[in-house]
Amino acid sequence: MQNPEVFILAIESSCDDTAAAVLHNDKVLSNVVANQLIHNQYGGVVPELASRAHQQNIVPVIDAALRKANVQKEQLSAIAFTQGPGLMGSLLVGTSFSKSLSLALNVPLIAVNHMHAHILAHFIDEEGYDKPEFPFLALTISGGHTQIVKVNSFFDMEIIGETTDDAVGEAFDKSAKILGLPYPGELLIDKYAKEGNPKAFPFTKPKVPGLDFSFSGLKTAILYFIQKNKQQNPNFIEENLNDICASIQHTIIEILMDKIKLAVKETGITQIAIGGGVSANSGIRNTLKETESKYGWKTFIPKFEYTTDNAAMIGIVGYQKYLSNRFETSAVVSKARIEF
Repeated sequence: MQNPEVFILAIESSCDDTAAAVLHNDKVLSNVVANQLIHNQYGGVVPELASRAHQQNIVPVIDAALRKANVQKEQLSAIAFTQGPGLMGSLLVGTSFSKSLSLALNVPLIAVNHMHAHILAHFIDEEGYDKPEFPFLALTISGGHTQIVKVNSFFDMEIIGETTDDAVGEAFDKSAKILGLPYPGELLIDKYAKEGNPKAFPFTKPKVPGLDFSFSGLKTAILYFIQKNKQQNPNFIEENLNDICASIQHTIIEILMDKIKLAVKETGITQIAIGGGVSANSGIRNTLKETESKYGWKTFIPKFEYTTDNAAMIGIVGYQKYLSNRFETSAVVSKARIEF
């Protein structure tokens, strides 16, 4: 029987966003995120600057989350935090604060795998959103990860396909950089792609056996394509930006969908859930939704705020772990790379 009064404070600090959320059981009462805009001028996340910004943001973000939820520290049942994977300096800030707060309040400490959280974000109780049934396939796509995961239960997951080199988010961002678009470029590619012809410039899809992905070759192909056309026409990008973005996005979506189709064929599982920052991409969301009528799949697309790094997804894993008494001692450590 579920405890009707479980309050989880969740803390996420794996990369460049400092986030805190308060959950009452599986319902989100608050979900606060402080972005670090300082990285935009460098064209990517600077780990040292990220760590310093987390130290500045973590107290006000947690305070804001508690105030918005109208929950007192004394009401908290447990503290959940991101253990990894991520930038070590960033993770240490969240881990250290969580340990201290857990000790001060004398409540359990719960460590959460960031990638598990992207998958289990689908189990947040949100009006208008269905929850997948076990087993289901999860496509986790972000700046650092591209995985197909067979999810048998909350704590039984198996990676059946992953990238052999670069993640899909990096492919988007590097392509945007080649086009001269500011960081972060993935959202801009999505924006311009809506106005372009997705078949204007065909790019060769990498041939990778099984369910694994590869994006490094595509990035190189895009670079050479742009260099060649700019030599012939210095204004090539400006004159064809929408079509270029649409063609890049179309190719990436086809790569993802080819592997998902193969995973469905091999496993017989037709429930597909997406998660991770790149799942905010409108092209990917729309294409996946179309598969429901095209192939008879049941698809699950999370609320936009639960796709990028956030603490609500950490909190829902924390809640499930709380119900099964999966707690940590103060000896727990952050891990830049963590066993899935």
